[in-house]
Amino acid sequence: MTSRRKFISTAGIGIVGATALPGSTIFGANNFEREQQQKKNIVVGIIGAENNHTVGYGKLFNIEKKFPGVELKYVWGETDAFAKRAQKEGAIKNIVKDPRDMLGKIDALIVDHRHPKYHLPAASPFLEEKIPMFIDKPFCYRAEEGREFLQRAKELKVPVSSYSSIAQTNATFDIREQVKEINNIEQIVRYGVLYMGMNNKYGGIFYYGIHTIQPLMYIFGEDIREVKITEKGGKWSGSLAFGNGLMATLVFTEEYHGWNTFVVVKDGIKELKSRVPASNPTRNYVDMVNMFRTGEKPRTFQSILNSVSVLEALEKSVYSRKWEKVNYLNV
Repeated sequence: MTSRRKFISTAGIGIVGATALPGSTIFGANNFEREQQQKKNIVVGIIGAENNHTVGYGKLFNIEKKFPGVELKYVWGETDAFAKRAQKEGAIKNIVKDPRDMLGKIDALIVDHRHPKYHLPAASPFLEEKIPMFIDKPFCYRAEEGREFLQRAKELKVPVSSYSSIAQTNATFDIREQVKEINNIEQIVRYGVLYMGMNNKYGGIFYYGIHTIQPLMYIFGEDIREVKITEKGGKWSGSLAFGNGLMATLVFTEEYHGWNTFVVVKDGIKELKSRVPASNPTRNYVDMVNMFRTGEKPRTFQSILNSVSVLEALEKSVYSRKWEKVNYLNV
């Protein structure tokens, strides 16, 4: 089957975006062609409707029209009820019974299951048709599976991205710049939400754990060597050991719905706070749509995979309660 939209691509062109983190690649021939892509209407399909995210995307594109010319037109739900709710509340025109029914009808794909083990099998047919795609956090459940998928995306020159909406923000990028000016950081403490306990049905620490660790990887770097999980009386915490000797303590909570980061320096403890306002629409959506239009990836494939590798190591420690090494795979 032929995809509705063949993405403009030129092998060998790599451009680091001014706002990308940790890196980006533009699959595009030149500025003129990218400008033409930006003027085109984009029909989006979404796989997965159990999350409230799907309704949110519908409101963003179809009702609020934050991105003129971008329409979420097709949805597949895990159940009929999920699909119908998303269709009604998100003003999505079409429900499909099989995700592959969207092939040849869409320009871009969003994959949004709650459990990451479903993401890549659902996305694979669209990858082969060279459909640009955003895969909800976390990207996948196993790093080896993710490497195979991203290597294939690289071969086909298909723009693919995935990230935490907590990480891909103006706030995180601003904090990263602030940290460059702070000397002698000794330790990091980060509070983060982890719903339903560590062994919930949506993938344990993979479910929401990404929101806690990925901002730290953006801000302090991706060289996390070892990780450890601790539990006592149903309360969970974690530790990250960076290659440069920096240590991070993670405090997981179900009661406090937020994320905060502190650093320990010689003269005390400092909370890292953004100095810039959130955009409207927020940066995570802007970067996603920009990728759909131009091919500019907000993250490198390697960065996407590294986050999964850290989550895998944390999951091992859930069961061993020991320090576990992070096994990074090259893509």
